[in-house]
Amino acid sequence: MQNITKIKPGDSWITLDLKELWTYRELFYFLTWRDVKIRYKQTAIGILWAILQPVLTTAIFTVIFSQFARVETSAVPYPLFALSGLLVWLFINNSITLSSNSLIGNSNLVTKVYFPRLIVPISAALAGLIDFALGFVLLISLMFYYDVALTRQIFFAPFFLFLMIILTLSLGTLFSAVNVRFRDVKFALPFALQIWMFLSPVFYPLDILPEKWRALFAFNPLNGILQGFRASLFGEQFNLTAISVSIALTFLLMLFSLFIFKRMEDDFADLI
Repeated sequence: MQNITKIKPGDSWITLDLKELWTYRELFYFLTWRDVKIRYKQTAIGILWAILQPVLTTAIFTVIFSQFARVETSAVPYPLFALSGLLVWLFINNSITLSSNSLIGNSNLVTKVYFPRLIVPISAALAGLIDFALGFVLLISLMFYYDVALTRQIFFAPFFLFLMIILTLSLGTLFSAVNVRFRDVKFALPFALQIWMFLSPVFYPLDILPEKWRALFAFNPLNGILQGFRASLFGEQFNLTAISVSIALTFLLMLFSLFIFKRMEDDFADLI
């Protein structure tokens, strides 16, 4: 009698098969590197867009909020304050956008070959780390220019970058799955991300808000990540309450995203 092997996702939503993900690491590397190369293919200045975009946006914010609105950012020069927030936001915004369309964009691969589907949105999101790394080098260079000394708190920065990545992968994974079934996501997501940016302290400090609004903003997981990242860079005091809330919300969102992805994974090939 001929044996038939049926390949399907695991039944448990809370267990990640890390061994299987490791087995397909070469595919993960290929998809990530492909997304990096495609990002600036056939552009005149290529990867320099990764630096030009945050620089120009920071310059605009500096003129509006530092010169006209007179926003105070304590001892940190406003260009550094804005650029540090923009680097985080641009990574999150671009990576979530790319991840949300990743399964549909790789429909030929998803429908014909078995592999852990989780690789697709994750590789699309992590491709943005190249842009972030280039921008981070620029940020450190500007800190020397403005004579802002690095302190030992800089060693906490990787932790907040890790939270940033987890938050991005969670939302990217969630929207990639939902987008397979509801194509409205590609229209609604840019609008939702724009609102999220204005509700996050990307280009303004929370000190300018009334106390009751600060408590409400604490439920934004990006709030504590941004505050912690800036505190690590500029040697400021950590807001442990905001950071703790962000950690809890980020990991709850990760579990929720994995749950939705696992529940919908069986239908990807049919719906795409």
